[in-house]
Order: sequence, then C-alpha cells, then structure tokens
Amino acid sequence: MKNSLHIYNTLSRKKEHFEPWQPPFVGLYACGPTVYGNAHLGHARQAVTFDVLYRYLTHLDYKVRYVRNITDVGHLENDADEGEDKILKKARLEKLEPMEVVQQYMNAYHRNMQELNVLPPSIEPRASGHIIEQQQLVKKIIDTGYAYETNGSVYFDVLKFNEKYAYGKLSGRKIDELLGNTRTLEGQSEKRNPIDFALWKKADSSHIMKWPSEWSEGYPGWHLECSTMSLKYLGENIDIHGGGLDLLFPHHECEIAQNVAGSGKEGVKYWMHNNMITIKGQKMGRSLDNFITLDELFEKGHRLVSRTFDPMVIRFFILQAHYRSTLDFSEDALSASEKGLQRLQDALFILDNLQASSKGVVNAEELNEKCIRAMNDDLNTPVLISHLFDGVKTINSVQEKRISIDQENLDHLKDIYNTYVHSILGINPFVKDSSTTGISDKLIESILQLRQKAKQRNDWDTADEIRNTLQKMGISIKDKKDGVDWEFM
Repeated sequence: MKNSLHIYNTLSRKKEHFEPWQPPFVGLYACGPTVYGNAHLGHARQAVTFDVLYRYLTHLDYKVRYVRNITDVGHLENDADEGEDKILKKARLEKLEPMEVVQQYMNAYHRNMQELNVLPPSIEPRASGHIIEQQQLVKKIIDTGYAYETNGSVYFDVLKFNEKYAYGKLSGRKIDELLGNTRTLEGQSEKRNPIDFALWKKADSSHIMKWPSEWSEGYPGWHLECSTMSLKYLGENIDIHGGGLDLLFPHHECEIAQNVAGSGKEGVKYWMHNNMITIKGQKMGRSLDNFITLDELFEKGHRLVSRTFDPMVIRFFILQAHYRSTLDFSEDALSASEKGLQRLQDALFILDNLQASSKGVVNAEELNEKCIRAMNDDLNTPVLISHLFDGVKTINSVQEKRISIDQENLDHLKDIYNTYVHSILGINPFVKDSSTTGISDKLIESILQLRQKAKQRNDWDTADEIRNTLQKMGISIKDKKDGVDWEFM
C-alpha cells in the first residue's frame, strides 16, 4: 500500500498511479515566485502544496531532486508580451537597482518560507543566471521552424506548431477559440498572429535588464525560463511539474510547446496544479484591495483580520482543504484552524506522557493504514487530518482510562503522529499568543488556583463565576480527578 500513490494529472484530467521514469529517482519542478513584492497567501498555498508532495515522496523512499525557480527578469505586467517588466517597475517606484529589488524580496520570501516550515528545494535557479541557456533554446526552436525573428524580437509560431501538435492540450483550449478571443493590440503588429508569444524581446533604450544576443540586445520571454531550467537540471523527462492554477494558461501551455519544439519531447509526465485562495468568494488581488501578505498575517496586521496568526496556523489552514479545491480565507476560518491545531497539539503532549498497560484494545495500525490511504489518494490532507483527529479521541480515552493500550501500540501511535504531523504535514509546535486574550498563562494558572480553593471550601458560586468569566475571555477549562486542564478556545 505504501507505494500506491495516485496523483491527479492535469494533462489527462484523472488520477493516475505514480510511476517515475527512473525509480527511485524523481524529478520535481515547481514554478517559484516573481520577486517584485512580498510573499502572499497564494505563494504560501503553492509552496505548502509542493512541500507536502516533496516530503511525502521522500517518505516513500524516493530520491527527489526538487527544483523551484526564481523569476527575476522577463515577467511583464499582465503576463503579456508588451508592457513594463514587473521588477523594473518596482525598482523605478522605489528608486532601487532591479537586483536590489530582487534580493530584497527574495530574502523576504525565504524568511516567510522558513516561518511556514517549507523545506528548501534541492536547486533554486534564477532566470537571470541562465540567459545563455535560454538563448540556446531559442536557437533550437528557430532551427526546428517553430519560431521567427521580427525587428530583433523572436516569437513562437503557435499556428505552425498546432499543425503537427495540439497547442492547448493542457488547458483544454482550442486554437479557433483563442484566435476569436484575442485581438491584435497596438505594439503587437510584429507578430504573425496575436496568439504567438515572445521567446526573446528586443529592449528599448530605457530597459535596464538586457543582454546581447544575435537578434538584439534584449531579454528572454517569461515562459522560456522554466523550459530552460527544467531541461538543464532535470533533463528531457521530468516526472512532476506544476504550480498554481493561474499558471496553467498561458505559462505551462507555452512550456509544453517550447519543450516539444526544442527537444522533440513534451518533457513532463505528470502536471499538478493547486487551486486559488479566495477572500469572501473573490479572487485575491492588489486591484481588489483584498491582498494579504504573509508578513501582515504573521507580524504587522491587516484590515481584514483583527489580529496576527502563527505561521503554523496558516499552514494548517491551507492543509485542511484539498490542494485542488478553492480555499476561501476569513478570520473565522483561521480562528477555527487555530483551535483545531491547538487541540491536535494538546493530544500530542498527552500522547508523549501516556503510560502503557500490559494489555490493550487499541490497534494503532488501523489508523496508520487510513493515513496512508489518504495521502496516496492525491495527497488528501483534509482526510488525513480527520483521521488524526479520530486518533485524538483514542488518545483522550486512554488518558481518561476508559480504554487501554499496550506498549507496542503506544510506540506505534507515537510514530504515526510524529510521521504525519511533523514529517509529512510539516507542522511544528506553536504557542498561541496570550496577548489575543489579554491575559498571561501564569495569571490563568493563578486564577485556577483561586477557583480550586473556592471548591475546597464548597464555595460553588465563586467557582462557577470564575469558570464563566474565563469562558467569556475565550478560555475553556476541564475538571479532572487530579486537577484541571485549560486551553484557549
């Protein structure tokens, strides 16, 4: 069962049994950020999704080379072939060198990924460091007859490519529909067809980031970098390639065309795409004024939330939805995730301190098999989490001596939670911020001691009043034979 992983292939539009080209080696490529601004929730979801995939493949004893690129050149506004480079625009507005912008936001992205406990990739190449290789791929595509040069720029000939291959097969788009929905804009007249896309762009005199080539002094098209760097570091046969659903078209569609034209192979066996994060049903975006960065969630605050949240709460929130489903953000949803994560952490603390019996009724392997099935079913993390919460009920029952567990199953149960919570889901322990309640842990303990003394003198009114007051402050208490447990609600 352990190696029966099934993943949804965007290309075939169905779940497929995962078989790498050259087991036990797996080549995994995920599109990374364009570093012109702070990382946001969308970046977090993509990074966490592929981090869990990376972790699980490693858990299955595959040797994974995980490549995640950094886009630092060529990504123009609106993902188009005309307009201002996103990084250059940011540099102009902030009066910085373009590479200062890149370094500043790349450092911030790495910091946010560490806070989310996202493992670093095996290789993290940058587009600007692979200009020569990108030019070489452009030459190959020209030589095969699927690209043409006009006024110093080079464009991919989509219609000619489609005569032999199916352009649009990944996204399900048809050429006739694309032509009907695309109008020729001013500045695109040098293209043979409006759906052609840039492989190399001639730079104007104001463009700072440019390199010499046989066609012009210019810069590579945005789609070219991923084809180039995936070929360089993973070869012509990549096991898994993916990113956010917003990259499906045109970015990944163009990659397939470039791969086929340049090497004669599509190059990717399984395509994976995580869905979007919405806010109150709307797509998150700067223009909609609902854009939330990770720093705002972790430290600074944002008008859409009344307080900050621990990065592990954000990670847990993301994992409670399947990666292919839309995830709607709200403070209520985050608060619910925080409570759930606290409950899970409390159970882990209890588990570490449980005592085994000589005999027991708990069969930990049943839980383990359910967890394996959930992960093998296209990384179904919400089902996995539900199984782990079922196990929490078992842990609490053992603690309350309603059922017993022997040492072998106790050790197995500890291994299951350590494996799935920490190693695969990547959840680190977190401390809920007491400032959200305006009361410290030490003060809560002191108040509970006062309540205990009231109970000892049979002053039940005072004891009940203290309980009710704590509940109004978001603190739940549970009386036990040997004391009292409490937690933030």
